[in-house]
Amino acid sequence: MNTFGNIYRLTGFGESHGAAIGGVVDGMPAGVTIDEAAVQRQLDRRRPGQSDITTARGESDKVELLSGVFEGKTLGTPIGFIIRNSDFRSADYGNMRDVFRPSHADYTYSTKYGGIRDYRGGGRSSARETAARVVGGALARQALESMGIEIFAYTSRVGSVEVPVPYTELDLRAIDDNIVRCPHAATAERMTRLIREVKSAGDTIGGIITGVIKGVPAGLGEPVAGKLHAMLGAAMLSINAAKGFEYGMGFEGACRLGSEAMDSFYRGKDGGIHTTTNHSGGIQGGISNGEDIYFRVAFKPVATLLRKIDTVDLDGEPVTLDAKGRHDPCVLPRAVPIVEAMAAMVVMDAMLMNRCATV
Repeated sequence: MNTFGNIYRLTGFGESHGAAIGGVVDGMPAGVTIDEAAVQRQLDRRRPGQSDITTARGESDKVELLSGVFEGKTLGTPIGFIIRNSDFRSADYGNMRDVFRPSHADYTYSTKYGGIRDYRGGGRSSARETAARVVGGALARQALESMGIEIFAYTSRVGSVEVPVPYTELDLRAIDDNIVRCPHAATAERMTRLIREVKSAGDTIGGIITGVIKGVPAGLGEPVAGKLHAMLGAAMLSINAAKGFEYGMGFEGACRLGSEAMDSFYRGKDGGIHTTTNHSGGIQGGISNGEDIYFRVAFKPVATLLRKIDTVDLDGEPVTLDAKGRHDPCVLPRAVPIVEAMAAMVVMDAMLMNRCATV
């Protein structure tokens, strides 16, 4: 499947070293004001070559909206877009044509598609395809912002270096103040230093991104098969290199007493029902309760190492691979806008589904 969503849907296409990456967004209501420069800014946050701790590939990632937007507003028709590839070096992957990179998608894609795969940069399995997701999320985000919903994500851990405070004690407006996209300055410096050390050793490193969604009204999500946290989890785990998802207290909360995990209700000064704590992460029974939704996504170290590694060829014979090319030593800085984009598309989809349920 290359389509995400139920009512708000993104269908993406393209390979890492193909002519272009692109997509079609369907389900966007008519009359939403679209700032194309804001869409481009989100792509600029994801694009390669933006710092010395990301891949050196030099794509400009300029998006071209082909349909669905007229005089700055959505028409309610499909929004088609394209992002042309330009700075790819397919020759760097010549020695990978007949081998399987460990922990990569080479073997599984080859098996699934009968031995047919685009080995150049991983083809469709490359994180290059997430550029289309960022566009879909940026469009959804503009609709959500008009409803007072804000979405943030930040690098909260790289290896053993972790932000020492919860998101409620951070200035989420400062996420882009440094190249690692961590709003805790002292921790950001340590993270950046660690990534550079790992890169110089020809290795890679993983970590965790924390996501926060503010302003979501109570009532989003379905009671059984379409739980809001399940929609978020599926979206996040579809991102390249994502290995885990948790929301609210997550796995830590599973080891607490019920009395320690409970969120008590009270009536606020605004007349609404609120919780004294937010251990549930803004979702109860699979449905939003009006509090902040917060979650974490774990990302593995990048599979391609710039050092010699043992593997096998197409015939299963042992070989030593000396990988070439330009690769991220850590995906987290560039994955931040992808996490935000997927969250935006999920919430937009849930809003539209809820509109249908309450008519």
